[in-house]
Amino acid sequence: MTTDTASGADSAQLAGSTPGIRREIGRLAPLVPGFVLLAVLFVIPLVFMLAISFMRTDPNFNLVVDWNVDNYARFINVPTYLRTFLKTLGMAAVVTTAGLATAMPFAYFLVRYVSHRWQRIILLAVIVPFWTSYLLRVYAWQAILGEHGALNQALMAVGLIHEPSALFIYNDFGVGLTLWYLYFPFAALALYAALEKFDFSQFNAAQDLGARPSQAFRHILLPQIRPGIITACIFVFIPILGEFLTPSLVGGASGSLIGNLVVNFYRGLQYAEMSALAFVIAAFVTVVLIVFRRYLRVEDVVTRA
Repeated sequence: MTTDTASGADSAQLAGSTPGIRREIGRLAPLVPGFVLLAVLFVIPLVFMLAISFMRTDPNFNLVVDWNVDNYARFINVPTYLRTFLKTLGMAAVVTTAGLATAMPFAYFLVRYVSHRWQRIILLAVIVPFWTSYLLRVYAWQAILGEHGALNQALMAVGLIHEPSALFIYNDFGVGLTLWYLYFPFAALALYAALEKFDFSQFNAAQDLGARPSQAFRHILLPQIRPGIITACIFVFIPILGEFLTPSLVGGASGSLIGNLVVNFYRGLQYAEMSALAFVIAAFVTVVLIVFRRYLRVEDVVTRA
């Protein structure tokens, strides 16, 4: 027993010795670059933004250290800010729902009825738009939806309208349609990755036991591909909260989202107000991620990404 005690004491001393500390430091060394990048690109700017959000901007557009919560109170008290934020949430929810509603049958048909060779070709066609500039794709939709664009020309050709219409651009419809196009590939790829691993023989087993196709879809398929659905929601819903380029080019003044207000504050040198509004968005995104985290493991997101 004395020998065991001495051996344990020697092990404890060895663990706390200089070689033991160096060994632990060596194990943690590969994490240092990641932590440095995280601190430089995320933590430090976030701390600066939080500090500036409690300052104020004087008439000469200079930051004054006058700690207060007026910028946050203004976000709640000014109807335009709150209404734009709620509109952004609604737009993100609608586009996410539309993306899931169209990506689900697309991915289901692709996995269930298309050969593996053609699956790769079709997925490549889905990814091809990412080879072009984001700005170029938005400009393309601006041309398609414009009064003299392809959509108006097609409707006039079939006789549905007799003159160019401005109903498709510089409004929420144009913004939603363009955002759906831009983020559909994210939803499709996430759902495809989830459905590819699903064993469809379970459908036949469920129907043999008396389940209708809709019941098998709802009670067997959906629960097993839930990580893919949640991943698709994350990849579509959250980026739309920060969108400002598409609403500017396709939506105009009536299609502005909360990101456009942040850009307007920046252009107006109102950095305190901009920081407060940006921090509200960041806090909301964090809450959304925490809610999703309850139903999804981090490795599921990484695997499907």
